[in-house]
Order: sequence, then structure tokens, then C-alpha cells
Amino acid sequence: MKIRRTKTFDKTFLKLPVQIQQKIEKAVKLLLLDFYHPSLHTKKMIGQKDIWEARVDYHYRFTFSLDHDTIILRVVGNHEDALKNP
Repeated sequence: MKIRRTKTFDKTFLKLPVQIQQKIEKAVKLLLLDFYHPSLHTKKMIGQKDIWEARVDYHYRFTFSLDHDTIILRVVGNHEDALKNP
């Protein structure tokens, strides 16, 4: 699998504290190794076509979609903001 980041993801990622950015990088690596790693709580979003969410930690989430062999990172942020506009 490959990773592609949208401009929106990069924009929201850069606004976050460095410690959270590091957690995000770790979560994305876990996603590549094991799509359903227990700490990620990966699940398809209800009411959204082909958009998934994964947990960074208790407060932060990221959304992504799949395109063949590519994971497209869409948005990242606190739980409410990230899931409001996936």
C-alpha cells in the first residue's frame, strides 16, 4: 500500500502540536502494517460513501479513503472536527 495526503490533510496536520503530529505518523504507519490494528479502531464512517476513520488517540482522529493500492489521507484533527467534514 501507498499513502497519499490531500492538501486538506496537510493543512490540518501542520496546525497540530508536534507531539500530536508524531502520534499521527505512528498511527499511519500502523495502518499500513495492519489495517485493523486494535489501537486504531478503524471503521467505515456511517453515512459516508467509501470514507474510513481511524483513531490517533482518545481525542484525535483522521479520515481516509482507498483507491486501489493507495490510502488517501483526507483530514485530521480533534474527534469532532475531523469527523464533521471527513
